Amino acid sequence: MENSNQHFDVIISGGGLSGSLMALSLSQLSKSDGSLLSIAIIEAQPFSQTSSADESSLFDERVLALSHGSARYLAKLGAWQYLKDDASAITDIDISDRGHFAKARLTAKEYGVNALGYVIEMALIGKGQLKALSDHTIKATNGTGVKKNIHWFSPDSIADINWQDNNTSDTDKAQVKVTLNSGKILSAKLLLGCDGAQSPVRKLANIDVTCDDYQQVALIANVSTSKAHHHKAFERFTPFGPIAMLPLKPLKAKSSAAGASRCSLVWTMTPEQAAETKHLSDDDFKVELERAFGSYLGAITHVGKRDTYPLVLLQAQQQTYHRMALVGNASHTIHPIAGQGFNLGLRDVAVMADLVKNALAAGEDIGNFALLHSYQMNRAKDQQQVIQLTDSLVTLFANDLPPLVVGRNIGLQALNVISPLKDALVKKTMGY
Repeated sequence: MENSNQHFDVIISGGGLSGSLMALSLSQLSKSDGSLLSIAIIEAQPFSQTSSADESSLFDERVLALSHGSARYLAKLGAWQYLKDDASAITDIDISDRGHFAKARLTAKEYGVNALGYVIEMALIGKGQLKALSDHTIKATNGTGVKKNIHWFSPDSIADINWQDNNTSDTDKAQVKVTLNSGKILSAKLLLGCDGAQSPVRKLANIDVTCDDYQQVALIANVSTSKAHHHKAFERFTPFGPIAMLPLKPLKAKSSAAGASRCSLVWTMTPEQAAETKHLSDDDFKVELERAFGSYLGAITHVGKRDTYPLVLLQAQQQTYHRMALVGNASHTIHPIAGQGFNLGLRDVAVMADLVKNALAAGEDIGNFALLHSYQMNRAKDQQQVIQLTDSLVTLFANDLPPLVVGRNIGLQALNVISPLKDALVKKTMGY
C-alpha cells in the first residue's frame, strides 16, 4: 500500500494532452545525482496503470491540426512514431472569402518542407503520447529493468494546495503540498497546472481570468467528399462564419458512402444557426454545407457525428504562482480559426521543459522564482501574437461592412505577392 505522504520533484495536475506531453517532456531529465526526475500525474479520469497505456477516455474525439514545429517536437520526444501513420499531411492551404474574388494559397513546397502541418484525431495524439510515456510509468509489476519515474494518481483530483507560509521550516518553504480527494498528500518542488480551461489549480491559487465570449459556436464533424482533397486544407470565410476543411487519412474500412476523401469540418456559426444546423437530417446538412463551402471538393457524400462547442477566449491574468505554473488551456483557450490552440500549448510545454533542464544542469531549484518568471516572460509574446492573429481574423472575416470586405480581399491578394507578409503568416502557422 502506498504511503499517504509522498514527495516528488514535479506534480502535474491533469493527465490529458497537455499533462501527458508535459510528463513526457520531463521524463528523461536527470538530477545532479544521476537519477531521473520523479513525477506525479493527478488525473480525474480513470487510468489503468497495468494497461498498455492506450486509454481513450482521457481525450476528446475532435481532430487537431499539428503544426510542422509541433510534429518535430513530438518526434524528438519519441511520440511521432506512434502517430505518423495516422496523420494526414497538409501540403497546401487555400484561403478564400465566399462571394468575393480574393484567394490566398500557401504551399509546403514553397518553403522547402514536405508538409506545413498534419491533421490527426486528438485521441490518437493522446494514445501516442501515453505509449511513449509508458516506459517510464510505474506499473503494478515491473520486471523490465527500465527506470520508472512516472506515478499516476487516477482517478483522483486535487482538493487543496498548501503553498507554505513564513511560519514553516526552510525545507517546507522549498516545496508545495497538495491534498488529493483520496486523502493522499503529495509534495514537490514544482506544481504544473495542465488541467484545462476549468483548471482546479488555477482556481485554488485564485488566479483571475478574462473571458470573452465570441457569441459563436464551432460545429464539428468528419465528412466525406466526392473529390479527393490531395492533402489540401481549406479556410473558407462566409457571412455566417469561417469553414475549415482539413484533410484526413481515409478510413481503413471503406464504405460505399465514403467518397474519394475524408475531411474534418470545423464550421463556425452563431449559436442559433448551430442549434438548427446540428439537427438537420444528413441530406439537408449536406446541401447546406455544399452551399456554404462551394464545389472545391465536389459533393458531400457522407456526414459523421456532429458536435458543437461554444467559442470563448480565456486568458489567465498570470501564468505563475508560488512554485506553480499554468500550461496549455489552463493558461489560454483561443478561437480555433487558425488551428493554433494545441500548438500554442505545446510550446508552453517545450519552454517549461527547457527551463527545468537548464535549472537541473546548473544545480538550481526547479521551482524557484527566477525560473517561473522566465517562463511567464518567455511565453507572453508568443501567446499574445497568436491571440491577436486569431482575434483579428475573427473580427475581420465576421464583418460584412463594405470597407472591411474590400480591405480583407486586398489583404488576401497581397499575401500572394508580398513575401514578408506571407512568410510571417506561414512561420507562425508552422509553429516557429
